[in-house]
Amino acid sequence: MQSVLLNGEYITPSKVVCIGRNYVEHIAELNNEIPTEPVIFVKPNSAISTELSSHPIDAIHYEAELSFIIKNNQFVAAGIGLDLTKREVQTRLKEKGLPWERAKAFDKSAVFSEFVLLKHDNDSVQSLSLVLLINDQIIQQANYDLMIYKPVDIVKQVSEFMTFENNDILMTGTPKGVGKINKGDRFTGQLFAQDKLLLTKTWTVL
Repeated sequence: MQSVLLNGEYITPSKVVCIGRNYVEHIAELNNEIPTEPVIFVKPNSAISTELSSHPIDAIHYEAELSFIIKNNQFVAAGIGLDLTKREVQTRLKEKGLPWERAKAFDKSAVFSEFVLLKHDNDSVQSLSLVLLINDQIIQQANYDLMIYKPVDIVKQVSEFMTFENNDILMTGTPKGVGKINKGDRFTGQLFAQDKLLLTKTWTVL
């Protein structure tokens, strides 16, 4: 079973719940329609990784996301997640009206930093923002205000049909600026609470 670091200790999520199309400008860059409800999909535990890898055949696209560890349907910790996508495979599946698992749920397709504990109040979630740099250039920026569906509302809607087990991870969607990963690229994610830097994580693409 794959694990992530929470405050220096390893925990094992049963799954990763992901939200698609949650930032208007990202929806536009992929020529998608704005959803009338959250677009929800799941990555299994086997998708979890702490390393960022390219693929020998399929082009892999990155999507940086504010990510949360859930316990008792509450946000207990935050981190940086990279939702990896086989974009060409996904496009073919969408054209045929088929599920996305081959494009989204493959091994090592959910890459995470360490997670840091949050205060137990909604303000701590609302204050968070994320910056992704590739080779020292800012490529993506995400924050609470830009989300169409806010984290608390997402948890409520997911919980209507599926249980968040303790230590499961919620990925809240990606802002504009997605693109292909290239071997040797250096990705740096920064997580902020207002102006305070909570954590920095750097990956070099394998």
